[in-house]
Amino acid sequence: MTKTAGHGFGGFNPVSAPDYLPVPLLRDLQLARLQQIVRRAYENVNHFREQMNARGLNPDSIKSLQDIGKLPFTVKNDLRDTYPFGLFASPMGDIVRLHASSGTTGKPIVVAYTKDDVEVWTSAMMRAFAACGVGSGDIIQNAYGYGLFTGGLGAHYGGEALGATVIPISGGNTDRQIMVMKDFGVTAIACTPSYFLHLLERASELGVDFHDLRVRVGIFGAEPWSETMRRRIEEMSGIKAYDIYGLSEIVGPGVGIECSCQCGLHIFEDHFYPEIIDPVTNTPCAEGEEGELVLTTLSKQAMPMIRYRTRDITSFVEGQCACGRTLRRIKRIGRRADDMFIIRGVNVFPSQIESALLAVEGTLPHYQIVLTREKGLDQMEVQVEVTAEVFSDRIGALEALHTKLESELEHTLGIRADVRLVEPHAIQRSEGKAKRVIDKRNLG
Repeated sequence: MTKTAGHGFGGFNPVSAPDYLPVPLLRDLQLARLQQIVRRAYENVNHFREQMNARGLNPDSIKSLQDIGKLPFTVKNDLRDTYPFGLFASPMGDIVRLHASSGTTGKPIVVAYTKDDVEVWTSAMMRAFAACGVGSGDIIQNAYGYGLFTGGLGAHYGGEALGATVIPISGGNTDRQIMVMKDFGVTAIACTPSYFLHLLERASELGVDFHDLRVRVGIFGAEPWSETMRRRIEEMSGIKAYDIYGLSEIVGPGVGIECSCQCGLHIFEDHFYPEIIDPVTNTPCAEGEEGELVLTTLSKQAMPMIRYRTRDITSFVEGQCACGRTLRRIKRIGRRADDMFIIRGVNVFPSQIESALLAVEGTLPHYQIVLTREKGLDQMEVQVEVTAEVFSDRIGALEALHTKLESELEHTLGIRADVRLVEPHAIQRSEGKAKRVIDKRNLG
């Protein structure tokens, strides 16, 4: 079955008009908004004003976009230290929405929105969907979580404002998800990539072939995923898989997204100004050089974020995209500085392991990394599911696959890792963000 587009959008359209602003006009707009937001934060947020004063700065210090480098950074601990409302620049009477992170490391991160902030967020998500060719003729199954998590409502508002039909199914209840997708003629789905893999797997068990469904677009985010994972998803489902980027501290989903070229994520930089810095020296990276993404909200009233250090590692994609958008692009976020762990003196990222595993035929896109400590030495075991055919085959085939995976991991990481091949479904599935790393080194 050929999956054809719905009404969608072809080329330039009013929804995505800001995406095509001539660069000089875009820079003028950014400067005007930067000056306004710095003044707003300075006048209304004690924490920011104190940091500015300590540097001998005030709002009049910002005369060009390059002056953004003078401003202090904001880090996640600033939100924790001022919990819950210490970074608000609007009175509570003007705030119409509060969201919060899961708070797995203590108090949650609280974020706030005025009515205008919600409209900016809605507009960003409209532009995100439009960049993927989703429009008023589409039916979007929104399987991001609703509630304090920003994902569900962000995608919901953008889809509805675009004129699409939105199914607010949220996460979980996988069998119902598949039934709805099939019976309602869903054409686009939004969820985490790991949950979509779970949907694919369960659909196969139920005798449902995704290639026979009308779903043609997947908008996946909220966790890092590799290019190899994208290829697996597209081959297994027949859809086109797009990477969306966002974080609660900035707005939620809709900070950036891939277009149909799938060659980097366009940042909606008329609202979210991007920098990439060396995380050690805090100086700007050269064009194309990898570093830490830093974002400044240019129009957020309730809770301006000035030079927020995302801890996400990426680089700018050089040149203008073939789609014609003038917005800068970043490479997909394959890893976060926070995700890194050190094994025997070597820096390791889960994304490196994922790419190595999925490059070997016979593996399934489900894996887990278990870290332990024995006699003072760190140990890493990589558990990976293999296809039923391989698992039930002769012992020699399993041994050959095991050897190949260990070799591929050693080549990629520079250290040896223990590999354990497990049968399909042995690794617990996630209905939200996948938990890839189990660190037992400090337990007991």
